Order: sequence, then structure tokens, then C-alpha cells
Amino acid sequence: MSLRITNLSLSIDEPEESLPARIAARLRLGEGEIGRWRILRKSLDARRRDDIRFVYTAEVALADPAAEASLAGPDLAPFVPERFDWPEPGAEPMGHRPVVVGSGPAGLFAAYFLAISGYRPLVLERGRAVKQRVADVRRFDEGGPVDPESNYLFGEGGAGTFSDGKLTSRGSGPDVRRVLEVVADCHGKPSVVYEHRPHLGSNRLPLIVRTLRRKIEEAGGEVRFECRVEDLDLRDGRLLGLMTSSGFVPADVAILATGHSARDTYQMLLRRGVPLQFKPFQFGVRIEQPQEAIDRARYGPSAGHPSLGAADYELATRAGDRDLFTFCMCAGGYVMASVSEPGYFCSNGMSESRHDSPFANSGLVVTIGREDVGSDHPLAGVHFQQQAERRSYLLAGRSYEAPIQWVRDFLAGRGSTGSLPSSYPRGTVASDLGMILPPVVLEALERGLPRLDRPFRGLFLKGATLTGPESRGSAPVRIPRDPTSRECPGVAGLYPCGEGAGYAGGIVSAAVDGLRTARALVGRFSPSES
Repeated sequence: MSLRITNLSLSIDEPEESLPARIAARLRLGEGEIGRWRILRKSLDARRRDDIRFVYTAEVALADPAAEASLAGPDLAPFVPERFDWPEPGAEPMGHRPVVVGSGPAGLFAAYFLAISGYRPLVLERGRAVKQRVADVRRFDEGGPVDPESNYLFGEGGAGTFSDGKLTSRGSGPDVRRVLEVVADCHGKPSVVYEHRPHLGSNRLPLIVRTLRRKIEEAGGEVRFECRVEDLDLRDGRLLGLMTSSGFVPADVAILATGHSARDTYQMLLRRGVPLQFKPFQFGVRIEQPQEAIDRARYGPSAGHPSLGAADYELATRAGDRDLFTFCMCAGGYVMASVSEPGYFCSNGMSESRHDSPFANSGLVVTIGREDVGSDHPLAGVHFQQQAERRSYLLAGRSYEAPIQWVRDFLAGRGSTGSLPSSYPRGTVASDLGMILPPVVLEALERGLPRLDRPFRGLFLKGATLTGPESRGSAPVRIPRDPTSRECPGVAGLYPCGEGAGYAGGIVSAAVDGLRTARALVGRFSPSES
């Protein structure tokens, strides 16, 4: 037996090593009476800028277990561990080993859990292994051309490899914890399991992705790079195989985890009669400010304290008839090009583990619904994205420079001129984003930006710029699936999964969706012997 103790707090000047003494004092025991302890949860309470504190929940076991029964208090309860359930292999035979299409978070975690369960999955990835992919991305940032198969979106690890490494999730429970434990075991820092807003940094993610792939291979799985799925072999509503750029792959079970930017895959699925649906999606701009201003606004006189690091924010306001909100905030980060197709431009953000850029940036978006795209076509959202991305590319001179505008100029209804500060590596072009963004987004920004600035007392918008469009925040398509079996209706053997299928939004939620799809397959099928 052990105990769960909540609301333990330390000031920003107190080392974490003082937690055992704080636990003992809370329990009115001597420090020697504490047996083992571990952190279950850690968060930052910055509501009072003159008394910023770290708040902990911990599991505690006493040296004398019999003494635990006599302890009581409002912040104390028996610790009940979350149970991670995994089924025994099912009875239905597979004709071939399962195929996983895509090696983003959903695909990698589906493959990992299938592999350790004895199913020897085959992962097909259109892009390159992460080491080569890092070099391709660096070449683009230095002014090189877009590689349509190896870029910020395609390649080992998917878009998550260059998306800042945030491991926050709106969900919780044993599946989320298991994903975080796997990340920690793949050279991720141990604290990701218990931090309220865990962050790895884009510099750490390549090693984690590569380590997870090696664990898949060590457990009997296989990963084939530069192998793009180009068509499905479907007969009588059943999957028989996949046509790829490297030849035919027989398959009667395939997890489709291609990510939200494989637009050619959406086109292929539509052509093959796989059901697709329009899904509301996020669209807007990337806002960037001096990090020092955000630190002062959030932490006041404690700004710059080494235990706090770069401050972040999460904001939302009502702007007319819809919400304007931030997402994927990158403290001490960089704006980058979320580009996979030549001739188009859109922005995103990332940061490294040190958060050492002088800039903060965040997506600033609204939700685009069917009424905004003006069509019932399943790919209407994709076409909406492409139109803005094409306008952005042309406005910036067909060079993948980023169109940028001072917030003050945007709100005054005038374009910007001259040189504007930005972390974007390929350079910027002073612009008028009114020439790029859809009216519905422009209206929300005009109404909402001043409202977002109020709690920051002017520091949120002071020196801020807008770069656009931010168009790949979520998938504009959903591929239907049965909620229990997770199989696509009318296409036996096809399992849509992750962000590209419309069931996730971020690294952890996509990884959990991959885990749960693997669980459904294990509970139904027995491992293939071929």
C-alpha cells in the first residue's frame, strides 16, 4: 500500500530535493520514516507573480507500511495505480502481417504495440529516415528547394518530429501515461511522465523517433522508407493489398496513419470509394513576440529566473460569432515553413529544449466550418487551405520567404514595409495579410486581437508580428470508422488512425490513437504466420 499526497508546493528558489522533507512535515513524521516516494504530477502556479510556486502530487510509501492506515488529511488518500489493459491475441487469423502506413506518432505507436505483442508489423513511410530527413530540412531552411517526400511534414516521425515536442494532451488515464512512459524510455527525459506541460524540444525528437523505430525492429517489425502508398487493391469491399512506389504489398489489415498533409492520399482514397467526410479545422496565422515581453507579463519581477525558463501562454476570446484562440505555443521558439508541396507556403512553429530563441510564437486560429468553405465536397477544406497557401507563396515572391505584418499595421488596416524582426530562417517579406487570409479569419483577428492583449496589459501585442497563413493546424478530413472495431465501414481491413484520419490533434493524442487501434487489432486477430 502507498499514499497519494496532493498540493505540495515549493517556491522557485527551493530545490526539488527538498520534497522528502516537505512530505515528512506534511505527514508530521520524521524524514527517516519516509520509505520511497515519486512525483506523480508537477505544475506551475503563476497566478500570484510575487509568489510563483511549483505544485506537486506525489506517491509516498512509509518505511513502516502499517503506519499508513493511521494517517488522514484533506490532501491525503490511498494511492490506486491506474491499470493499463491489454488483450490476449484474438482468434481471427490474418493472412499477412499487419501494415502500418505512415511513421508519425500514430503509426509508430501502433507499430510498437503490435510489435511487442508478436505481430511483426510492416511500416511503410513515404519519406526518409530521420537522420537524412534532418539534413533535407536544414537544406531547405538554408534556401534549398522543397523536397516533396522529405520535409517538415513527411519522413520518419511525421510532422511531430519538427513540431516542438509538446506532450500535452486533453486526455488522461493509463493509455496516455503508457505513451509517455514509452517516450521516456526512448531517451525522453523522465519528467515527461509527470509534468503538467511536458516539452521535449525539436532537437531531442529525432533521437527519440529513431530509438522507437529500433525497438519496433528489435521486436520483429520492419520499416521501409521512401515507400509511398499510391493505391489500394480493394475487391468486394475488402482490402487485399497496397500498391506502392516500391511495388505491391499484400495486406488484409492496414492501419492508415498518413497525417493531415498527405493530400494525394486523400485524393486516392476518394477515387477508390473510401468514405471521406469534411471535418471542421483550424486556420489562421502565426503570431510572434519578443520572448522577454511574455516573460515579464507572466512572471513579473521573477522573469528570467533560471527555474522558470521561457514563459508560455494559452489564450482564447470570443471574436464575433466564433472563438479566436492560440495553440502550439512555442516559448523561445522559431517560426518555420510547414510546406510539403512546391508552390505553396504556410507557417508553423517549433522550439528546442533550451527555449533559447529571443522570440515567442503561437498559432492564432479560428475553426473553419462547412459554411465557410461553401461546399459539401469531402475535400473542400483541403481546397480552402491550398488557395490561401498559394496566394501566400505568390505574394512573397515565389521564394518561400514568409509574408509578415506588424500587428499594429494589421489593426490599422495598412500593409507593413521595411524589415520586420522574425525567427523565420529563410527571411520575410513585409506584406498585407489581408491579401492572403479569408474574410472570416480577418474579421476574427480584427475583433479578437485587442481582447487577447488585455490580460497582458499591452505586452502581448507590443512588438508583435503576424505571419501567415497557419493552415495545417488540424486535418480538414475525417475518414469514418466503427467506434468499437475502429475499422472503416465498407472497407474491411482498413483502419483509419491518428490526426490525418481526423481522430487526434497533437503528438500524444495521435500516439494514443495508434495504441488503441493496435489494441483493437490484437483483441480481434491472431498473429500471422506468413
